[in-house]
Amino acid sequence: MTHRESKFSWLDVDDLGELLAHRHRDVDPWSISFTRLKHLVTTLPEFEEEPGHPCNERILEEIQRAWIEERGGKARGDD
Repeated sequence: MTHRESKFSWLDVDDLGELLAHRHRDVDPWSISFTRLKHLVTTLPEFEEEPGHPCNERILEEIQRAWIEERGGKARGDD
């Protein structure tokens, strides 16, 4: 992530995954529900929802994938 002061939307899945990995180290991205994942994303200060870009299951899956990759594929407690 190169622009720390940028705003991110649902389509910025890699940036959102990186932010979540750094801000929620106590959360296991392997077992998080999509409802909770959506809440964590929407409460990030850098997140700004864009009109016409709604969230869906595919986007949440990609954010979860990016988060898992950022953690090196490890679940909580595997460190």
